[in-house]
Amino acid sequence: MMLRNIRVTSGHLQRQLRTSLNKSYPVVRSLATSADPAANPNRVHGGLKDQDRIFQNVYGHYGHDLKSSMKMGDWYKTKEIILKGDKWIIDEMKKSGLRGRGGAGFPSGLKWSFMNPPGWEKNVGPRYLVVNADEGEPGTCKDREIIRKDPHKLVEGCLLAGRGMNASAAYIYIRGEFYNEANILQEAINEAYAAGFLGKDACGSGYPFDVYLHRGMGAYICGEETALIESIEGKAGKPRLKPPFPAGVGLFGRPTTVANVETVSVAPTILRRGGDWFASFGRERNAGVKLFCISGHVNEPCTVEEEMSIPLKELLEKHCGGVKGGWDNLLGVIPGGCSVPVMPKEVCDNVLMDYDALRDEGSGLGTAAVIVMNKQTDMIRAIQRFSAFYKHESCGQCTPCREGTTWLQKMMDRFVKGQASEKEIDMIFELTKEIEGHTICALGDAAAWPVQGLIKSFRPLMVERINQYHNEHEPVQYGGWVKGGKVKEGKVIDNPIPSAHH
Repeated sequence: MMLRNIRVTSGHLQRQLRTSLNKSYPVVRSLATSADPAANPNRVHGGLKDQDRIFQNVYGHYGHDLKSSMKMGDWYKTKEIILKGDKWIIDEMKKSGLRGRGGAGFPSGLKWSFMNPPGWEKNVGPRYLVVNADEGEPGTCKDREIIRKDPHKLVEGCLLAGRGMNASAAYIYIRGEFYNEANILQEAINEAYAAGFLGKDACGSGYPFDVYLHRGMGAYICGEETALIESIEGKAGKPRLKPPFPAGVGLFGRPTTVANVETVSVAPTILRRGGDWFASFGRERNAGVKLFCISGHVNEPCTVEEEMSIPLKELLEKHCGGVKGGWDNLLGVIPGGCSVPVMPKEVCDNVLMDYDALRDEGSGLGTAAVIVMNKQTDMIRAIQRFSAFYKHESCGQCTPCREGTTWLQKMMDRFVKGQASEKEIDMIFELTKEIEGHTICALGDAAAWPVQGLIKSFRPLMVERINQYHNEHEPVQYGGWVKGGKVKEGKVIDNPIPSAHH
């Protein structure tokens, strides 16, 4: 994760983005592509072949050094790609249909093109690509696998993406806890410099480009692009108001684009094999291949590369050995990291793993961090734990988020035990709506959505828990107060207070 935030507040830019998106994804297509369902009505997605896998070393069977990576095709004819120029690179990325793999799902080619507006050459000075390797979304473990096993894909991707944006340098902002991964990545950068692939004459193309590694301090909020920029500049990691957008005023006040590790790492393969090749996978508007990281109650948790739009059930049964206790023992699945709503089993039976299918079901692909929970899971407790996480990670800048996440945690602490009234379910839902969409960045949304998903799909479970508590204890009023509970000298007495870590 990366925190998802593409909310646009400028009316002019909103119209510009809508126009660009309509051009990129027209409603009516005149020419069918191989990913078009009308041209392939019986197309079943999934079963990605080995020759189409981008991350061939995701299981670490080979070395991560330069020599091993070159055997797997990295740094092949990179100079020729650089010499084709920025317009060709951007056009191929647009043609590929690649959408940001950090969670927002914004069209990558379109986003990169914002760095090259008409007359950009007149804005003399450095320009930056910032790579978000601050993987802090609970359940997400794909970017660290890329850095551990395929670091040269990321380094080469920085160079080619930077060329497309006419950037002068890339900053890779890596999570501070990734100590071993940071060492491996720094070794890869050093190898690339020693081989002449980076520096004043990158790959002998005459294009100067540098790559720097910056270690963060482990704050989840720094996954949001402007908070990440603030952190690199040495400030507290708090999101900036937008506009101005980073493509205009970003790192050190210069044009900047922030991109996810996976998004950047797939760019070299796309540019070598062509945008049409990448677009041939997945459904319309959901092109390409994707790393899915599956954890929880499956027999074999793993990170696997598969085609977009693969059915969730096939993904779990083919690559993870199925759900513990069998498919009928499934309770729910969170398909994109803990910030997206949970889906009940009846939805999981047939849902496809792509942006549009999951959006239509009221959830989201996010980072494709699939968290599987079987019927032995306390679903209310799971969502309560997420609420505690978001309360802890809020930077406190926005009142709806600072206060809202605190109240979400306090209420969810009570819902775990059932120390509430049934009407408070509607009250906490209303609270999530007061947070959602009212903050600078998307952490407020990320805190609200898991609770909304719980209420939408598992409200009967919440009501049952409340009734059980009422049967075993005396009646509970609003706020979890019982008869005789009171406040004395600023402390609650004679009233049970649930804890976030019970």
